[in-house]
Amino acid sequence: MYSVLRASSTQFIHIRRHDQHVRTWGSHVAGQVPWVMLHGWMDVSASFQFLVDQLPSSPFIIAPDWRGFGPTQGLGQDHFWFPDNLADLDFLLDHFEAQLGTPRFHLIGHSMGGNVALAYAGIRPNRVGKVVNLEGFGLPSTKPTMAPKRLSRWLDELHALQSGSLELKEYETLDGVVRRLQLNNPRLSLDQAQWLAPLWAGQTAQGRWRILGHPAHKVVNPYLYQTLEMQEILKCIEAPVLSLHAAERDVFKRLGGAYDFDEYLERMKAIKTLTHQEISDCAHMLHHDQPRAVAQAIAPFLASSMTDV
Repeated sequence: MYSVLRASSTQFIHIRRHDQHVRTWGSHVAGQVPWVMLHGWMDVSASFQFLVDQLPSSPFIIAPDWRGFGPTQGLGQDHFWFPDNLADLDFLLDHFEAQLGTPRFHLIGHSMGGNVALAYAGIRPNRVGKVVNLEGFGLPSTKPTMAPKRLSRWLDELHALQSGSLELKEYETLDGVVRRLQLNNPRLSLDQAQWLAPLWAGQTAQGRWRILGHPAHKVVNPYLYQTLEMQEILKCIEAPVLSLHAAERDVFKRLGGAYDFDEYLERMKAIKTLTHQEISDCAHMLHHDQPRAVAQAIAPFLASSMTDV
């Protein structure tokens, strides 16, 4: 079993009429800028443990579980909206600003969490010190002509959710969850998978194991991804951004040519202060595959987190 080097604490914080589950590492020291780690789709805050254990210093780290993931409940929702993540983050930072007396935070986001971090940094530029984007690539561009089929698909998937056909798979044993994690990411070691499995899934009343992701997250967004709108948000980012990407472009391979890495690089040119860095021998879950290399990249970049900026 994986041996944790830095233990975390958890709590529920009531914001926006729901209880957000939040994991924290370390203790805040006056003058420090807290780090906020934002997980990706169908993931949990505990997923950052391997990265946290490799950091050379011990900043105060806040990692929420997005609504409908981990222990944060989905409130009976039948679909989820990207803007809710932005609002939940805004209210969560309100809570910690009042508690800690710090007006700014550094954001580290993986995949979906990276997109939230970038968008939030453009929407609330005065609140963000620095941003680390871990493979938050955004989505393929869309055209207005795609809207009718998208809305039709959304309605169909709402019906599928109600009928129960979008339920997440259950596993008879925890070993089944371990195998699923390693199927998702063959680079994930057995000891990592065994440690993460009971935090990534929960046990049902019948004794089976189910991934801690609300099935409504599988319902497509009814609104098309607006690349030009996102470009305008990126232009508003004042914080320096470090964008880390894996040498293996597995995300783009899965998109089958609908969106490629060169287009992503072109989009990111909208950011005023941007550094790209590639992490070798890893895929999309780079903070699992190469946590030491990722830690060595972000620690110097966020060194100013130890003194107010």
